[in-house]
Amino acid sequence: MKQQALFKALADPTRRQILKRLRRGSATAGDIAADFEMSKPSLSHHFNVLKEADLLRNERRGQHIVYSLNTTVFEDAAGLLLDLFGNRAREDSNEN
Repeated sequence: MKQQALFKALADPTRRQILKRLRRGSATAGDIAADFEMSKPSLSHHFNVLKEADLLRNERRGQHIVYSLNTTVFEDAAGLLLDLFGNRAREDSNEN
């Protein structure tokens, strides 16, 4: 997992909104763009950052590109966060 790319992707509120939008299911770039008031090049930049972090999958269907979440990366990220902070929570509870 590219941790720096992952945290960079998740740091931006617009990219988090794109990910939330895709939780409802796969969508074309046009469908997603309808939910955001920004230029297509700006939206394309956000897609590229999310793809670089491997958070998105994309599939060409005719003239359209359909985006979906790559849930495997989210599972890996959850494991990373638990590894970083989970032991601390256990240590704190053992102290009490």
